[in-house]
Amino acid sequence: MPRILVIDDDPVILEVITKILKTNSYEVIAAPDGKSGIKKLESNSFDLVLTDLMMPDVDGLEVLDCVVTNSPKTKCIILTGYGTIKSSVDAIKKGAFDYIAKPITSDELLIVIDKALKFRNLEDENIRLKRELQKKYRYDNIIGTSNAIQKIYNLIEKVADTDSTVFISGASGTGKELVARAIHYNSSRSDKPLVVINCGAIPEELLESEIFGHEKGAFTGAYKTRVGRFEMANGGTIFLDEVGEMSPALQVKLLRVLEEQKFERVGAQKPFMWMSGLSQPLIKI
Repeated sequence: MPRILVIDDDPVILEVITKILKTNSYEVIAAPDGKSGIKKLESNSFDLVLTDLMMPDVDGLEVLDCVVTNSPKTKCIILTGYGTIKSSVDAIKKGAFDYIAKPITSDELLIVIDKALKFRNLEDENIRLKRELQKKYRYDNIIGTSNAIQKIYNLIEKVADTDSTVFISGASGTGKELVARAIHYNSSRSDKPLVVINCGAIPEELLESEIFGHEKGAFTGAYKTRVGRFEMANGGTIFLDEVGEMSPALQVKLLRVLEEQKFERVGAQKPFMWMSGLSQPLIKI
């Protein structure tokens, strides 16, 4: 049963909202002002906070600050009068999920609350799936306890959080991609994208555009701008598989990208730069 904290200094509105929510099977705790609402936040956990914006002493923005700081998973919805809608929009920029203008209707209230709780559940599910993915690719799929494997584990730990380009080589079937994934999921970029591109599976004439992207009109058939794999991976990791299959000319361009930390889309007039230390190319042959 979702747990909701309702804060409003108008006793009639507080009673009406509490009754609507309890009728719809929500667990509700009511607070008659912002100060008591913050005390309840400090001593209880809630799925959602519904707070009036304009209250004496402690207003809705202070309640929002408390929620964002101390319970970032908790969603906050602002109740506002017609004249303070701009302030409610500002509150959304500060972390509120949404706002509801007074007078409040039961249908609108329930729809916005349902949307906020579903969004919270999706965030929880996303975190759970990412943790499972991290666990799956941490080391579990790399089999072996020999001294050679232990050295690989140690190398992964050393390079995972650096901003260095990592070159992985070895015979086919020795687990180079598993090592690449282990590096990504053991790094501080693990919650960012891991973009994989098989350089040997894409025709040579399309590979440059696939990696770096292209601008509209850059060549025949370029009807719109396309984002390349490097841009997709910005903030995370790009894994270039079978880089030895690239043409020498494209390998030279790739080397320049790795050295200068910037590249140009095909047909672009200015380079795209990614933040050093956040995008880590992993190259395998």
